[in-house]
Amino acid sequence: MVRVKVSFLGAGRMATAMVTGILHKNLYKPEEVACLGAPDGSAENLSSQTGIRHISRLEDLLIDCETIVLAFKPQQLSSMGPTHAELGANKLVISILAGSTLARLAEKFPKARNIIRAMPNTPGQIGAGITCYTAINELKRTDRETAENILGSMGLVLPLDENMLDAVTALSGSGPAYVFEFVAALRDAGIEAGLEAAVSARLSLETVLGAARLLARSGEKPETLRDWVSSPGGTTLAGLEVMEQENFRQIIVNTVQAAKNRSIELARD
Repeated sequence: MVRVKVSFLGAGRMATAMVTGILHKNLYKPEEVACLGAPDGSAENLSSQTGIRHISRLEDLLIDCETIVLAFKPQQLSSMGPTHAELGANKLVISILAGSTLARLAEKFPKARNIIRAMPNTPGQIGAGITCYTAINELKRTDRETAENILGSMGLVLPLDENMLDAVTALSGSGPAYVFEFVAALRDAGIEAGLEAAVSARLSLETVLGAARLLARSGEKPETLRDWVSSPGGTTLAGLEVMEQENFRQIIVNTVQAAKNRSIELARD
């Protein structure tokens, strides 16, 4: 039987994104990847959809693999015990658990070859994500390549110091939800302004998509592009003045800070 090289503990959306990405890029064969999930059938579904192996016993999943990916709910980390510690010996452990520090991960996997803490985001489901990561020890070349290949299957990869990762979690990890909320707010505002719901939804989505592409391709600062749209005495400036009066930027600052604080709290749960 072919040896399992990468074992996923968890089979939710982000695990699915990684599995789909690494198979699409031919980094591993389906039979070299395995998963174990919750009793909700997520692991069976992931196996059925992708052809990777579903292994129901923890020992069989981890005993002979090279890399372990932790992709379950952060609160479940506390339930890991000595069995996980032993099975993680000499393995590369990659965690995408929000708020779970390297120190806490090391308590659960004290014999791991190395431990990586990473924070991807949901656009990784279509290969358009960005993932920041850090390692508890200096990575050997092969382990760095393994980690960046697996994480890079979802999009861009950026190494950072661990003291940045709670802020990363709050900004890029949670950020897509803020964008979705902004699009929903634009949609609702359009409806209030008299547009049909379907038209307003389409305009809101395409406006955000187009603006993001323009920002990415122009190389300009967002403030510069904003000013290009804002004619003195015009409609855009009238709207921007309301955003300034309502302290829109401070709302976003407070939003990201609240998410960062929660990320820090998760490390204590």
